Amino acid sequence: MSSETEPTFSRALSAWLTAPFVVAVGVAVPLALNGEHPALGSLLLLAALCTFAEHVIVRLPNGSSVSASVMISLAAVFVFRDSAPLLGPLLVGMAGGIYWDHLRRRDWRRLAFNIGTLGLSTLAAALALTGGTHAGVLLVLLGAVLAAVAYWLVDIVLLAVAIRLRDGGSLRSQFTELWGFADFEIVIFAVLGVFLGQLYEVHGVLIVVLFITPILAARQAFASYLAVNEQHEATLAVLVHALEAKDPYTGGHVARVAQFSTYIAAELGFSPGRLRRLHDAALMHDIGKLTVPNRLLNKPGRLTPSEYEQVRRHEPISVQLVRQIEALAPCAAAIDGEGLDAPLESRIIHVADAFDAMTSSRAYRRAMAQEDAVAELQRHAGRQFDADCVGALLRVLERRGERYGAGVEAVAAIAHFKVPPPVVGVGSAGLGDLAPES
Repeated sequence: MSSETEPTFSRALSAWLTAPFVVAVGVAVPLALNGEHPALGSLLLLAALCTFAEHVIVRLPNGSSVSASVMISLAAVFVFRDSAPLLGPLLVGMAGGIYWDHLRRRDWRRLAFNIGTLGLSTLAAALALTGGTHAGVLLVLLGAVLAAVAYWLVDIVLLAVAIRLRDGGSLRSQFTELWGFADFEIVIFAVLGVFLGQLYEVHGVLIVVLFITPILAARQAFASYLAVNEQHEATLAVLVHALEAKDPYTGGHVARVAQFSTYIAAELGFSPGRLRRLHDAALMHDIGKLTVPNRLLNKPGRLTPSEYEQVRRHEPISVQLVRQIEALAPCAAAIDGEGLDAPLESRIIHVADAFDAMTSSRAYRRAMAQEDAVAELQRHAGRQFDADCVGALLRVLERRGERYGAGVEAVAAIAHFKVPPPVVGVGSAGLGDLAPES
C-alpha cells in the first residue's frame, strides 16, 4: 500500500488506533450471541443518521472534530432499550465512524479507530442510562446528562492518547486542549436525543426530519463558533506581527511569555476557557511597546530611572488598547495590576515575563543561564513574585525537561542586535538594575 493512500504510523500509534475497533467487535459478538437482536429497520435508519451526522462534522485545528452524532447515539439508547439495550447503541455508534474519505484513501487505521471509538463511546452512554429510560421525566433528563458525560469521557480519553502518540508532548496537555470544547453542547444533544428517541417510538420514520434538522443546525453553530475564533486569532496575529516588525525580540518574547504562562496556569488547574484567555492576555501584555521609541527598546546599555519610567508607560497603554478591542477586552484584567495583590493571571504573566527576560538576550545583556534565572525567581518569591506561580513554572520545566538561557539560546536570537549584547549579571531594569541619570 503506497504512502499516498495510507499515512505512516508508529507501531504504538497503529496499535492504539486499531484497539478500539477490536474491543468494540469483541463486545458486539457476545452480545449478539447472548440474545440481543435490535430491530433491523430501526438499526439501519439510526445507523444511517449517525453516519450522516458524522459526515457533516466541523474539523478542529488539532485534527479532531465535533458533530451532533451523540444525539443519534442517545436516541438509539432509548429506541433499543428493550430489545438490544447494549448491542443496538453499539452498532449505531460504530456506523458513525464509517467515513467516506477514509474509505477512499484506504486509511484503514483511522477508519478502525473512528468506528471503535464512536461505538465504545455510545456503549458507555448506554451503560450509564441503563434502567433510566423507563423512569420519569426528571430522571430521564438526569440519565441523559450522565450518558453524555460517559460518552464524552470515553471519546476524549481515546482521542487524547491518539493525539499524544501522533504529536508527542504530554498527555495532560492533550486533555487540556480537548477538555471543554463542546462539553455543554454535548449535554444538550444528549437530552435532545433522548426525547427524539421517545418521539421515534411513537411516530416511527415520520419523525426522521426532526433528526436531520438539529444535525444541520449543529454543524452551522459549530462552524460559526470556529469562524469567530479564527477572527479572534487573526486579530492577535496582526498585533503580534506589528510588535515583531517594530522589534523582533519583543515579538518572540510575548510568544514565549504566553507559553510559560500557559504552563503555570495549567499546573495551577485553570479551566480550558480561562487558559485561553490567559494565553491571549500574555500575547498582548507588551502591545503598548508599539508606542515606545526604538532607541529605548534597543538601548545597548542600562536604562536610567527616567528612561525606565518612560518604557513602563507601555503597561497602562497595553491595558487601554486591549480594552478598546472588543474581542480582546476580557484579557484586559489579566494585564492590569501589579504586586502580590494583583489578579492571579497578572501574577502568572509577571513570573513568565521575568523568566523569559532573564533567559533571553536583550540589547543590554546576553541571556543568563537557566540556573541563575531560577535562583533569581526563588530569591524574590513571596515578595516580588507569587511563590505558587514560581513553583508551578519550575515544576513544569523540570517535568518537561525544557532548558532556556545561556548555552541553549539559538545564535539567531542575538543576530539582529547592531551591537552584540554584553555578558553581565541579572541586568533587569525591573529588578532595579538602572544606570545613573546623566
